[in-house]
Amino acid sequence: MTQDDADATRRTVLANERTALAWWRTGLTALAVALAVGRVVPELGNSTERWPYSIAGIGFALYAVAMIYYGTARGRAVMTALDRGDPVPPPDRAINLLTVAGVLLALLTATLIAID
Repeated sequence: MTQDDADATRRTVLANERTALAWWRTGLTALAVALAVGRVVPELGNSTERWPYSIAGIGFALYAVAMIYYGTARGRAVMTALDRGDPVPPPDRAINLLTVAGVLLALLTATLIAID
């Protein structure tokens, strides 16, 4: 392995680590949103029905778990591929699912706020 190859591998490993941590930060942010939507927003609003906010909060909490899990799994897959020298295929299906879930949760939250 040449010095350039070693440097490229080192940069890839560090970039992979930063990316995994970004997934975790996003997941932790979604947990904060879950708490806000599920508990804080109903306290501030005029609605007598709290269950829709609880459902949205649970949705954001599950989204947070998915983000943290995916970030960890993707980081491990990249490291395994790097060790073998294989390319890492793009994660289109997972990214599409997370995107759709995020959009649906945002629309649900916007609807709850508009109704209240």
